[in-house]
Amino acid sequence: MPSVQIKDVPEETHAVLRRRAAAAHQSLQEYLRSRLIAEASHPTVDEVLSRAGGREGGSAPLSLTGQILGEDRDRR
Repeated sequence: MPSVQIKDVPEETHAVLRRRAAAAHQSLQEYLRSRLIAEASHPTVDEVLSRAGGREGGSAPLSLTGQILGEDRDRR
């Protein structure tokens, strides 16, 4: 399994992360590993837009799309 090493982390940042790891009853390595896995499991906005842009299908005018979204929000 690959490893990641991060250098030059500010002291205060390191201290905060150590406290959070301790509060989660984890080592700093376990805590950061879980945070990295969680971060990588959710696509970024750019990734979502890139995937959506590559899809083929129907199209609707922007004004109609806005109207439909507005009506959907009003129902909630």
